[in-house]
Amino acid sequence: METYLPEYLMSLRIERNLSPHTLEAYKHDISRYLKFISDFNVVSTLDDIKPMHVRAFIRMLTDLHLQSSSIRRNFSVIRSYHAFILDEKYSTIDPSEQLEAPRLPQKLPTVLTVNEIEKMLAVIDTSTSTGIRDKAMIELLYSSGLRVSELVNLRLVNLLANQGVIKVLGKGMKERLVPMGGKAAYCLEKYINDSRHKLVKKGKRTEFLFLNVRGGKITRKGVWPLVKAYATKAGIEKNVSPHTLRHSFATHLLEGGANLRAVQEMLGHADISTTQIYTHLDKSYLKEVHKTFHPRW
Repeated sequence: METYLPEYLMSLRIERNLSPHTLEAYKHDISRYLKFISDFNVVSTLDDIKPMHVRAFIRMLTDLHLQSSSIRRNFSVIRSYHAFILDEKYSTIDPSEQLEAPRLPQKLPTVLTVNEIEKMLAVIDTSTSTGIRDKAMIELLYSSGLRVSELVNLRLVNLLANQGVIKVLGKGMKERLVPMGGKAAYCLEKYINDSRHKLVKKGKRTEFLFLNVRGGKITRKGVWPLVKAYATKAGIEKNVSPHTLRHSFATHLLEGGANLRAVQEMLGHADISTTQIYTHLDKSYLKEVHKTFHPRW
């Protein structure tokens, strides 16, 4: 069943330039699907797979209480895999072709208020080198709407301080220039001048901007607990992650009247429909303001 999986993954890496992390997720999803399919005694080849088998797999994921977004991602990967083996003539049918993708309930992302952002930044102890670094990272996540993977992969050469922008390498290895707020620029300058060199270990040089206490590049897993810890310390009861700061960045821009296309460009979304989730959030905000202040609500 998995004969063509390595070739499929190779095509994804070359044609779509997917990251190793994403490729590993694809491999896991397809392997689980094919193992499930092979458990059917009547299925011995790819041509034996029927739409009912795909539906059964999706039902199994539902029974495992996977999130709707994970189930939809699995279905998308399955459809992509079947399309590949059909195009390569390794199979004569695509059992997923006529199936509809599982519907996702619309879920608005968690967003912090401007006041909550200020509280988070205020609790960071900037008397230490790591505190100065942490404040610079959180300022940048919120000021420029970066993904955490984009943040940790920033290099010193990506800072175009004289232009007030940073060069970001996003999904699909696509580069974009993102403006940087004045406070973020100040915190970054302070980190580079007063803190970063203290984190660099003797005889060990690195071009990455944000470093851990061992002098190496800070990781995604290193940033997540820091953001959660500062949110908790600030008394914020929402479920806060680095992506919450990205959501807050987009929402606050739109609340301030920013153009949706401009926000799409800054976030690095390939499709504007991805960005439009924030317009729904903005409407909710407007309704709440109206409810609070309008005498005829």
